[in-house]
Amino acid sequence: MLLPVRNLAAEEVGTVELDDSIFGVEVRPDILHQVVVWQLAKRRAGTHKVKTRGEVNKSGKKIWKQKGTGRARHGSRRANLFRGGGVAHGPRPRSHAIDLPRKVRMLGLKCALSSKVKEGKLLVLDKLELPEPKTKRVVEAMRRLGLSSALIIGGREIDRNFALGARNIPDLDVLPVQGANVYDILRRDTLVLTTEAVQGLVERLS
Repeated sequence: MLLPVRNLAAEEVGTVELDDSIFGVEVRPDILHQVVVWQLAKRRAGTHKVKTRGEVNKSGKKIWKQKGTGRARHGSRRANLFRGGGVAHGPRPRSHAIDLPRKVRMLGLKCALSSKVKEGKLLVLDKLELPEPKTKRVVEAMRRLGLSSALIIGGREIDRNFALGARNIPDLDVLPVQGANVYDILRRDTLVLTTEAVQGLVERLS
């Protein structure tokens, strides 16, 4: 599969051959869902916690006598029935991470890349380089390329001027090729790859 290669001025400067085994696989929504759930679960800190009745700062003295008051029997203000008491069965610190086979994760990334190709929302650039770190330059380049919501994946190192110019633009994410992932590809409308990123993805997924 051949795609045109453009520069930041939206001029066509060549073509690139895309590997059909990576950019032309059958798109499986079930695999994409599994990978996104796995990614988001790994992000969760799992530090949520409440105090149990053994941890709240309350007196342990019996509230009232056992019999003769006409009220229910209680022995401690720390019980979860009372205001300020402990919480029963509340969240505890834990890991939310789930296991997902490496083959499934790789297939998910291939499906995400292939979905952008089939939708016609994959753009290939020759390089990401700016002479100065100006947001205005990046905005102008996006307008010329017809981009509004995009994920840009560069080579192993992102040009510092381009990264600084793009970091405060809403709906624009910039990642090195080793950071390419299913969730970020799907959450943006257009996927933009440099020729170096295409080569890096082929090496990673072959």
